[in-house]
Amino acid sequence: MTDLSNIYFITNRVLSGSDENKKFKKSNLCSPDLSFCKTGPDRSIELLKSGAMFKELKDEHGYDEFLIYIHGFNNQPWEDIFPNTARMQKQLNEAGCSKVKVLPLVWPCDNDFGVLKDYWDDQESAEFSGKFFARAIGKLMEWQMVNREDPCRKRIHIMAHSMGGRVMLKSLPFFAKNIARADVPFLFTNTFLMASDIPNECLGKGEEGHYICSASRNIVCYYANDDIAMPASKAANVKNLVFSRRMGHTGPEEWDEVLKKKVIAANCDSFNNKLDLKGHTYFMDSDEMQSPAFQHMISLIKNPGSFKANQQLIL
Repeated sequence: MTDLSNIYFITNRVLSGSDENKKFKKSNLCSPDLSFCKTGPDRSIELLKSGAMFKELKDEHGYDEFLIYIHGFNNQPWEDIFPNTARMQKQLNEAGCSKVKVLPLVWPCDNDFGVLKDYWDDQESAEFSGKFFARAIGKLMEWQMVNREDPCRKRIHIMAHSMGGRVMLKSLPFFAKNIARADVPFLFTNTFLMASDIPNECLGKGEEGHYICSASRNIVCYYANDDIAMPASKAANVKNLVFSRRMGHTGPEEWDEVLKKKVIAANCDSFNNKLDLKGHTYFMDSDEMQSPAFQHMISLIKNPGSFKANQQLIL
């Protein structure tokens, strides 16, 4: 059985119990609190102060970089998110990236009303959760300022999968307008938009996803034309009078000057359905093959300077 203890994470799901032994409540509601946590044995959760968690991560030996993982739609903590975190950590370790620690951001998802109902509930939750992620960024910036004589200098990468892209999309504009009152700081060495369920024009100048460009050195949009989840998402959004193709289906719609300096589009049609029947969760290795998308991520984590923007790759 995979060990799911000692995973640091941030969540706005509702928790119950004592600070030393929290549990996830059986609810998809967003908590009014932002919690900084670490998993323990027997599915227990230890609640930490934000500053204590940042310090522990800064001082933890063996890790020089972090990969923030924003999971997708209909994912549950112990059944999906933490096992995926452990699998990604294993893939990183086996690829010689054991100094990169995976940190999941756990936002509330449904899993009991049917896929279409869950989709709408999760989309609303993702948009609301973006504000909580913005608060986490603010707490990190504040902690860095308080500890500016000895700040954390470890690099941060981020992978937003599926509707997790919506969490990221909503978080950075909120941070810029309501916390920083200006723009967003440079935060991420590499931003990996993996099969992201966001509009394919959203990174363009004047769009809300343009803040992702401001916060990132490198951006890769992984997409697949035969990703079954993407046409379903488009159809669901049309029902709500949102007429836009999805980033995870087509890649970026247009390439303005900023995108040409920052973005790679990576077509994953050749392998996505070999790793997942729906062709959607194709960053996980299978028993038969490694994920070319994850291997591409690893190459950029190891050497961010090898990034060559304004490319449309076929992986």
